[in-house]
Amino acid sequence: MKLWKKSFSIDKKIENFTIGNDREIDLHIAKYDIQASIAHAKMLHKIEILSNEELQKLITGLEELLDQITLGDFVIDDCFEDIHSKIEDELTKKYGDVGKKIHTARSRNDQVLVALQLYYKDELIQIHNLTNAFFNTLIRLAKTHENKLLPGYTHLQVAMPSSFGLWFSAYAESLIDDMTLLKALQKIVDQNPLGSAAGYGSSFAIDREFTTKELKFSNLKYNVVAAQMSRGKNERILTSIIGNLANTLGKFSMDICLYMSQNFNFITFPDIFTTGSSIMPHKKNPDLFELIRGKCNKIQATYTEMLLLCNNLPSGYHRDYQLLKDNSIRVIEDIKDILSIFNYALDKIIINEINLSDEKYKYLFTVDAINDLVQTGVPFREAYRNISTKIETSNYTAVVSSKHTHIGSMHNLCLNEITEKYYSS
Repeated sequence: MKLWKKSFSIDKKIENFTIGNDREIDLHIAKYDIQASIAHAKMLHKIEILSNEELQKLITGLEELLDQITLGDFVIDDCFEDIHSKIEDELTKKYGDVGKKIHTARSRNDQVLVALQLYYKDELIQIHNLTNAFFNTLIRLAKTHENKLLPGYTHLQVAMPSSFGLWFSAYAESLIDDMTLLKALQKIVDQNPLGSAAGYGSSFAIDREFTTKELKFSNLKYNVVAAQMSRGKNERILTSIIGNLANTLGKFSMDICLYMSQNFNFITFPDIFTTGSSIMPHKKNPDLFELIRGKCNKIQATYTEMLLLCNNLPSGYHRDYQLLKDNSIRVIEDIKDILSIFNYALDKIIINEINLSDEKYKYLFTVDAINDLVQTGVPFREAYRNISTKIETSNYTAVVSSKHTHIGSMHNLCLNEITEKYYSS
């Protein structure tokens, strides 16, 4: 069954190519198409296109389909192009001409738009909640390990002393920026496009304010052409913003892979969180974090793909937009999986004791040595040259005292500020 059915049958090869994986992908938005259809039916009743009896039949039929979707019993058969044709056919089979009325004053274009935006709204709340849980884990770990020294690196060279607390809270603060962007994205997709039809509105006296309230959108996309143009734009913004979150998580994963290696040996995880080698019995591989890193990179690459898919398209609908659904839904599902497993694993991180007497950390406290001289009245540049000369002539002796492990008190202030920033945002 096709919503556009004519007197001829489309070539089977052409049909399979044009449908693609819509039947599978549309299961993610099935319940939202039902919600939008119920709101649309109520609006049609309000403007007297549907009678009371017709409305009740459609609502009953749609709610029965929603139950099937909720139970996982709903299937889009091969004879249908997508979720929209499947739903209309089910209503028509059950209620005859009443089922055929559900498409009055709308197009598949605004059906897809509204279903996707309802889906985005719900999923963004889940992503925000998962990110929030990850943030709380990082803050807890930062407090637990705030005084444990961690050698800082620049250019992958030993640089200055840092702390595990500073490391964990750095990523926590980065997540605040990511969550701020997620909130901005939520505002963008929280605009009702239903009623824009094929992108040029409807000649029926539809009530778009009614469906906006019914579907709990905070606003309406007033211009019907602008509503249609949001297809692609929403997806580009979505993949860009989720890509920023993926960038934070990917960088953190890279740190973990690096710090787990024997050359660093700063952290480890329980054996059951790692994998082995088929040939080297000693291996304890961070496959989980390598896969997180790879998946985060794939998410970031998706934005470029979305940009190229619709960068040179004029206004109006184009079939290219069909390809956006798969990418958007995959990005959303992947980032949820990543946040969930990352938070689960991070909770079990083990912080190793670092041997500061190791030769490679000999120059870790050179800046503190310079600052000691500055505090005695020596100008900074002269103090710098003094320590530099000692290093060059092999006369430098590292001195580590309690005043050089000042990270803790500085870090307490950071945690307080970060937490305050989080709650204010």
